[in-house]
Order: sequence, then structure tokens, then C-alpha cells
Amino acid sequence: MSHRRITKRKAVLAGAGAVGIAAAAVLLPQAYAGQDGARSDASAPRQMSAASAAELLQQLGKQLGESYGGAYYDAGKQQLVVNVVGDNNEIDVRVKKAGAVPRSVDNSASELSAAKSVLSRKATVPGTSWAIDPRNNQVLVTADRTVTGERWDRLEAAVKNLGPGMARIQKSGGEFKTFLEGGDAIFGGGARCSLGFNVTAQDGSPGFLTAGHCGVAAEQWSEEAGGGPIGTVQEAVFPGAGDFALVTYDDPATQAPSEVDTGDGRTVAIARAADAAVGHDVIRMGSTTGLSDGQVTGLDATVNYPEGTVTGLIQTNVCAEPGDSGGALFTADGSAIGLTSGGSGDCTAGGETFFQPVTTALEAVGARIGDGAGGDAGDDGADGAQENGGAGDNAGADAGAGAEDSGGVANNGGAEANAGADGGADGTGVGGPDEVGGDDAQGDAVGADDGALHN
Repeated sequence: MSHRRITKRKAVLAGAGAVGIAAAAVLLPQAYAGQDGARSDASAPRQMSAASAAELLQQLGKQLGESYGGAYYDAGKQQLVVNVVGDNNEIDVRVKKAGAVPRSVDNSASELSAAKSVLSRKATVPGTSWAIDPRNNQVLVTADRTVTGERWDRLEAAVKNLGPGMARIQKSGGEFKTFLEGGDAIFGGGARCSLGFNVTAQDGSPGFLTAGHCGVAAEQWSEEAGGGPIGTVQEAVFPGAGDFALVTYDDPATQAPSEVDTGDGRTVAIARAADAAVGHDVIRMGSTTGLSDGQVTGLDATVNYPEGTVTGLIQTNVCAEPGDSGGALFTADGSAIGLTSGGSGDCTAGGETFFQPVTTALEAVGARIGDGAGGDAGDDGADGAQENGGAGDNAGADAGAGAEDSGGVANNGGAEANAGADGGADGTGVGGPDEVGGDDAQGDAVGADDGALHN
């Protein structure tokens, strides 16, 4: 299953693969309209799509100030649930009038973001991650199986010192690593990665997005192992404030349609870049594992890989394995959500997988996808949905207002952040490229600390 670029003579299957299911209609983001388009009682919760919920929250979250405690999408009820600190009737009424469901919690979004900053200073060790969990109104800290002894004691002490109810630790059975190899396989410097989404660069030239740790592994990429290069890396960020790279096609006549291959001879159009929301149903494609689906479980995640700390990622329960790095995370309605970064586990036992938000990557490199325009996807035909908030706004439902270490590229100081938002230099880096030599090939980790978190 390979994605081919279109030259003047060739057909293309662009982006990483998609799922062969019917594309769901994107609901118009009308705060006061029901799913059937009819107006209803202004105090009743509205049914909406996850994309509409994310857009509504971008408007509503900014209005709630310190009363805002994060939010998530209830897929079963198709409702946006907004956490409100304390019992504030005025805020509750405002949330209800917007069509969302208010929920009383103890921790504000800014307090949770501050807790993440403390963890970045005091608990940055390889094999750990943390993200805001709006369903539990806490910071969810994850430690993989390599975090033992002094490292575990350090992490546990840092979480305890945050105070009761602020954070919790969960253990992962796997090891955090990057997933080099690929969705639509691309090859460079002995590594195999995935083409994520075709884009149009700022200067109008065709290109594609992939993972940043792929972009720093090799400057030129080809469609086949040992084949001639088809694209050159223009910008790559890893580690630091993201994990993304922009590669432009060497042939300026290359057509790069915004589509994904279902793997069964069909394609799904990618019309826009959209922000993730906790509870969002998402699909991932990789050349190693094929199609996998699941839900977004956290936003603005910090992941401490062996080579460096990466901030501003999307956390999911979607599985992935080595070779899936850079591959596409998207929705059934044709929204580009993320690029596969890394995680733990596999597609047999499960685990956590982290993704670079597409919206912040586009904003950083000045590219656009589908009919959108860089970080501001704008109106998308009949949908009228403004899907993206840009890097500075932080994407998604549980983005904390004023987060010191959040918001993706614009708020994290760019690639030179390297060792993490608050300088945890002793706990950084992603596993190194897998050596080319078949789907099961697994290479050594680059700069793995004490043998932890390597492929």
C-alpha cells in the first residue's frame, strides 16, 4: 500500500491511509441550533459534532476566565461538557445558553497548566508524560515500564507535592518511543517513516507533512528504499515545541491532492485541518499496522522521549507500532487532526500514542491543507466551520487558558526549546530511526538514556 505522487503522467494516492467508512456530515457550528437544525429551549444542551464542539469551546472558554476548568466532548450524547470551578450560577447560565453542559469541578484550567509546568521542572525523566484530563479534572501522569527506582520516586514525589486531587499517575506496560517506519512509506537515510498529509507550502509549492523526528533523521526522502529522492526537508522541529516536518516535492509539477487512501481502492478527501477535542473519535493509518481507531484522551501533552522532551501533543488510546511515525490522524468527515509521533504498546496489547497537532504544524511552517489557509482553516464551503484556532490559541476542548507550557509551537519558543518547556534536559528524546529491511525491522534508539525507550 503505497502513496504515489502525481507527476504529469502518474496518478497519486495522497496522505496516509484512511478508513473505508462513509464520511459523516460536519454539523454547522450553531450554538443555538439542534442537530436537526431546529431551534430549541436556550437552556437545553445542544447536540453537536466534535468539530463543532471544539469550535464552540474556542469562543466560550475564553469568556469564562478563572472559572474555566477544561472541557470534553461526550460522544454518546453528542454534547460539549464544560468544567466550571465552584458553584457559579452566572457562569452556568452562560454555558447553558451556549448549548453546552456545565459541570462543577475543583481545579481551574490555569491551575492544571501550572501543575504541568511544575512537573516539567521537577519530574522530567525519560519514559514519562503528562496531559490534562478534563474528564477527571486532573493532570494525568503516565510512566512507562522503564520508570523504576529513583526515577519513580522522583515522579511520585512531584505528583504528591502538587496537592490532593491535582494529578494522578498511571503505569504503562510498554515503553515510550517514536514509531519510525510508515503510513505511506517514505525512506531516507536508512529510516522508514510515513507521509502524513499533502500540503501547499507558503510559496505555493507542493509538499507534505511528516514527523519532525523523521525530518531530522534525513534531509531527502524517496518512495522506495534506495530509490531516488522525491522530496527535501525544508523545516523540522524535534525535540522541543512539537514533532513535525515540512518536505517539499523536488518536482514543482507534482500534484499533491488532499486525499487519503482507504487501502481498498477508495479515497477520502481531506478538506480541512481541525483541532482535536477530548472525546473526539479519530482514525490513524500506518504502513506497519494499517488502520486503527480510537479516541482523543488528552491535549497539550508533554512526552519525555529518550532524545528530548516534546510539548503540545495530542494523547490518544489509538494503537501504533514502529513504522507508523508521521502517519495521518484524521476523522471520518475529512478533517486532518495529527501526525503520529510516538508512544507505548502495540496493536495487540494497546497503549498510548501521541500525535503532533496538524493545525500548529501548519501555522509554524506557513502551509495549508485542503481548502484551508495555514493555521486558520477558514470557512469550508457549506460547512462554514472555522476549524482551527492557530498555534497560539491552543487547540481542543481541554486547552487551559493561559497555559505556560501549552499551545503548541507559538507558545513554546520553537525548535530551540529542545530539552522541554521548562528545561528537563535529562529526560529527552525519541527513539531513533528503524533500519530499512522489511516491515519488522527495528533499529536502535538514538541517544537512549540507560537503554530506556528505544525501539
